[in-house]
Amino acid sequence: MPDKHISSGFDADLEHLSLRFFEMGGLVESQLNDAMEALSRFDMGLVEKVVDEEHRLNAMEVEIDAECGNIIARRQPAASDLRRLMAISKGITNLERAGDEARKIAKRTRRIADDGVGRNVNTAEIQSSGQMAATILHHALAAFARLDTVAAARIMREDEAIDDLYRAFVRKLPTYMAENPRLIASALDYLFIASAIERIGDHAKNLAELVIYVVKGTDVRHVSRERLEREALDD
Repeated sequence: MPDKHISSGFDADLEHLSLRFFEMGGLVESQLNDAMEALSRFDMGLVEKVVDEEHRLNAMEVEIDAECGNIIARRQPAASDLRRLMAISKGITNLERAGDEARKIAKRTRRIADDGVGRNVNTAEIQSSGQMAATILHHALAAFARLDTVAAARIMREDEAIDDLYRAFVRKLPTYMAENPRLIASALDYLFIASAIERIGDHAKNLAELVIYVVKGTDVRHVSRERLEREALDD
């Protein structure tokens, strides 16, 4: 747990901000789980739920970002405190974008359902990658809550597994389309869904990188996995 500060007001500000951040994270997790469930059952009620929640997510991003700015202006934090606030500000951007991707999954599911032809496509890789994306998003939020750099580094390997499943599904698409040209539109919708899941994994990875930034003070974006793991494990 982060150390307590002399200013109890500052601690209260950080606590409230963190609660809002994880509330937003929970909403995104729910959106992704609902979107994948909608895809597995072509449940239009869940599709509409995911699409409708986008407005709430956007509002939360604006509110939390404004609160970050206000705390920085009033408290003038330094060092790890400032990094933590900056990480939350960047983190909500990644959460909002992950929510956007969940909405895209839901909207493409609606298109596939309306078309009808693509309902019987084998989407095992998509379902598996969706489950993985939900798992690493949850792990990234947990690592953020504990400021756990070891758990954060582990997420990089988990994200690579999503990338592998994405590539496996993409390799299957030409066969589907060649065997049944009527599937072309739905196959492209599935491709967009697979891409959205892959990007959600990327946003979870970005959250993990922010954990290392807060704790170590090192920007590990765009570095190799090996170097990132060294930064995470270095005392």
